[in-house]
Amino acid sequence: MRYQNTYITLDTRLYHEQPPTPLDNPRAGHFNDQVAQQLGWIEDKELMTNWVEIVSGQYVPSDFKPLAMAYAGHQFGQWAGQLGDGRGLLMAQVLDNDDQPQDLHLKGAGLTPYSRMGDGRAVLRSTIREYLCGHALTQLGISSSNALGFVVSDTRVRRERIETGAALMRVADSHIRLGHVEWIASFAPDLLDTFTDYMIDTYYPECRDSDAPVAAFLTAVVERTARMIADWQLIGFAHGVMNTDNLSITGSTLDFGPFGFMERFNPAWINNHSDHTGRYTYQNQPAIGHWNLNVWLPHFMRIQGVTREVLADCLAPYEATFMQHYQQGLCRKLGLSHQSESLSLAFEWLTLLEDNVLDYTNSFRALLGLVAPNDHPYEQKLLIAMTAELSVEAQQVWQEWSMRYLAQVEQSSTVQAINDMQTNNPVYVLRNSMAQRAITAAEQGQFEEVDRVFRLLATPYDVQDIATALDTSAPASDMPQMPISCSS
Repeated sequence: MRYQNTYITLDTRLYHEQPPTPLDNPRAGHFNDQVAQQLGWIEDKELMTNWVEIVSGQYVPSDFKPLAMAYAGHQFGQWAGQLGDGRGLLMAQVLDNDDQPQDLHLKGAGLTPYSRMGDGRAVLRSTIREYLCGHALTQLGISSSNALGFVVSDTRVRRERIETGAALMRVADSHIRLGHVEWIASFAPDLLDTFTDYMIDTYYPECRDSDAPVAAFLTAVVERTARMIADWQLIGFAHGVMNTDNLSITGSTLDFGPFGFMERFNPAWINNHSDHTGRYTYQNQPAIGHWNLNVWLPHFMRIQGVTREVLADCLAPYEATFMQHYQQGLCRKLGLSHQSESLSLAFEWLTLLEDNVLDYTNSFRALLGLVAPNDHPYEQKLLIAMTAELSVEAQQVWQEWSMRYLAQVEQSSTVQAINDMQTNNPVYVLRNSMAQRAITAAEQGQFEEVDRVFRLLATPYDVQDIATALDTSAPASDMPQMPISCSS
């Protein structure tokens, strides 16, 4: 691998150097060959031979420089003060095969000075959920952290019950969060200029060509964040805990806790059982992204030339970027061109899904069975199942809408419409039930289901022989999708 350990060259107030605390008797859980190939890990005999020992904290290669990052954040809208890597370590930074920076971050690495009341460990269930979700989002084409692999161990960890300790080697283009700047502003304001230069030079070097590099950098972060959240909305993904310490400066999905993929469409679904007010529901994510950036940006007024007016200009593109990306994506999911008539049909379709609590993923995919039934027998079955759930009144709404929709499709290229629908509407997402079946088997020492789900999610837009009916089954309409615990 091509190491580029630059974070450790920054001021030592920003981190704490330490090795990981090893897990007891580690065993392989799953290994991501695709990520290993992209990193150059797979070509290094030492790394490949010792990957279980490395991920379990038992062995630290000489080119690794493990450290825990300090950062702060707003959690559920309230200032939380100093936070930091309480159970994770930035183990190394490298350039991948595309010359892009990538962080190797070990989650479950043991206590750090920032652990607060935690134990520094991760449990198997949350490790598997994060491992599969990072993989799922990446294969769906959504900017996200991924993972090299995870291990299981004999280390026992207490949560609501005694659980199995595990560790995950997370890979992300950056682990710098909005909360890093919040920490600097509160505890080391003299570092803001140099840290901003580091963020620009490392992650946004193109901004150096601007007449105002800092403003260009801030605008780029705003726009990337808006596009990421638009991608979440399009695929039906709810992050669940959009605190400022959980949003990356690169607009990549980070920190999988109580996440969920929308099953039966309910935009107000609370997927985090700790979110008592519904702050982080699916429908609120765009507004929360804006709120977080609005809290983050004023700290840069400490930098010469950055005024309130400059920051207003930096934040201004958020709504337009989000709306354009979301609306274009929504039209592609329907196989329609981006125009007012298409958007009207799209929002009527979403209303139909919500009013009848239909499955989000299956319903979008089922439209292929309407547009080209002879070529898409799987989708035709989805369509029959979907319409069978509709009441007599809803059937009438559906019939009227579908006729106008087909007429709109026929005004353009049906071939292009089918291609757009196939490449923007997955057959498979990581449903909670899928993840739970893999977790239950893994807790019994059987990782075959983890591997099957991993392979299924590797090509989510294709109907696959390894799938079962349970992989695409929505909960019963009278059983709400359950929230997920933050405990991990």
